[in-house]
Amino acid sequence: MKIGVIGIGNMGFAIAKGLLGKNELFLSNRGSNLEFFKDKDVSIMENREVIENSDYIILAVKPNYYEDVIDEIKDLLDNKVFISIAAGFTLEKLENLLGSDKKIVMTMPNTPASVGEGMSILCPNSKVSEEEFSNVLAIFSSFGKAIKIDENQFDAASIINGCLPAFVDLFMEAISDGAVFCGLKRDISYKLIAQTIIGSAKLMQESKDHPGLLKDKVTSPKGTTIEGVKALEENNFRAGLIKAVEASFNKSRNM
Repeated sequence: MKIGVIGIGNMGFAIAKGLLGKNELFLSNRGSNLEFFKDKDVSIMENREVIENSDYIILAVKPNYYEDVIDEIKDLLDNKVFISIAAGFTLEKLENLLGSDKKIVMTMPNTPASVGEGMSILCPNSKVSEEEFSNVLAIFSSFGKAIKIDENQFDAASIINGCLPAFVDLFMEAISDGAVFCGLKRDISYKLIAQTIIGSAKLMQESKDHPGLLKDKVTSPKGTTIEGVKALEENNFRAGLIKAVEASFNKSRNM
């Protein structure tokens, strides 16, 4: 497949890096991470050239630049599949900007794509054929996992997908601070934390057990783990996470 990526910032970099070596790749010549691709098997060119050479176009610029870039390229999008990764841009809004006859897929990937462990949600408009959507699914599956999701579920799902990496990073940093306070070296704490989170997530995926059941399996009566769980509950750990998801959801609705 011929794939174009416009915007090589953090997310565009993660996507383009994940696609290396798997497809014919065209990148726009604007972005903070282009140096990485200078010696790779990719073509770097102007935005309009990216569109002309690609069948599938991923627009990965910041949302505040979306409309300007769309104005620049929309006359070239006939028979192309336009893929959006921007929060706050619904299918209706994108169709108003591009034209209701355009093939559009609304997506939300995340930065673990750069290490092949991304999670992407995808929602096509009615102009995208089954074969074309299957190709888009394959593109996003090449750097992790990808699923199709109904548009009425997209905003809520995109908060988990797009914001959770930052929430997890904050969680890991705080756990490390606690470990350092207790005397553990910082570098060792990060190794333990990262692998434990990877292992816990994989255990949930493969066992298909409810997270509460997995928690119960490692909490013994009067033990150290339940003491820590109690402290988390006393400090509104669950409520804080729920409020964080709600705040991000409300922000996305108002963008």
